[in-house]
Amino acid sequence: MHSYPDPALIQVNSLTAVAQSNPALAMAFQGAPGCNSHRAAVEYAPNCAPLPCFSFEDALDAVKEGRADRAIIPIENSQHGRVADMHFLLPESGLSIVGEHFLSIEHALMALPGATGPFAAAYSHPQALGQSRHFLRTRNIVPMAYADTAGAAAFVKDMGDPQAAAIAPALAAQLYGLDIVEHNVEDAADNTTRFVVLARAPLDPDTLRDTVAMTTLIFEVRNIPAALYKALGGFATNGVNMTKLESYQKGASFAATRFYLDIVGVPGDPLVDNALEEAAFFTKDLRLLGCYPQSRPRG
Repeated sequence: MHSYPDPALIQVNSLTAVAQSNPALAMAFQGAPGCNSHRAAVEYAPNCAPLPCFSFEDALDAVKEGRADRAIIPIENSQHGRVADMHFLLPESGLSIVGEHFLSIEHALMALPGATGPFAAAYSHPQALGQSRHFLRTRNIVPMAYADTAGAAAFVKDMGDPQAAAIAPALAAQLYGLDIVEHNVEDAADNTTRFVVLARAPLDPDTLRDTVAMTTLIFEVRNIPAALYKALGGFATNGVNMTKLESYQKGASFAATRFYLDIVGVPGDPLVDNALEEAAFFTKDLRLLGCYPQSRPRG
């Protein structure tokens, strides 16, 4: 699988033509038209020109190459955790986080017109399958991974198998001529995905001083006892709220652990500056990924 199914290509070509005509309005997203990232793009920026990209790397490249002004990328889900690879792709991209968006996720089970089941398999992105695993298990439907949710819907349409279904947003059923067999198949009613918006240039922290804002950074601790405890201590003593801390391995040696951190506040605030200065003493490769307005209160 190296491209979109034929039913999706029509929609992809149409949206791409519009985005190419005005790159300043283009917002790249990963997936076929109708996926949750497409929904997130038009919710976050209703006047944007959504630009579908086959992979996360393609979406980031579109911004780096100037074919899109911004990209919107899912980073974590309330039910299924972080989105694979994003902690590696974001630092490597050279782009800056300039915004965030929380999208309520509502999955639908869809199939060929007139097909009512039982279904042998349901195709979707691994995140969507994980978010619907209890639903699938109780119905003995085998989950089948696909590159994205809406692409899976187009694939089911193209395949023409009445025993195959897809899990995708309801919009995908409209776009690809499928029937919705059941709405809201996600296992949790409050299922939410957090997206980050990426651009070539960072926002100036000074412009965020009068707003509630977030800062995202990554770092690797020095190889000394209690380095992580000491690196994070400055945030506690300066009253800086950490809303997210995740670790991940760098390379195959399992000797260098990197950390992804979100805090409330921006550089230029004396308390944030003090915390970052203290963290820098116990870390190496401390890097800001961006400062941006907070779109939802934490806590």
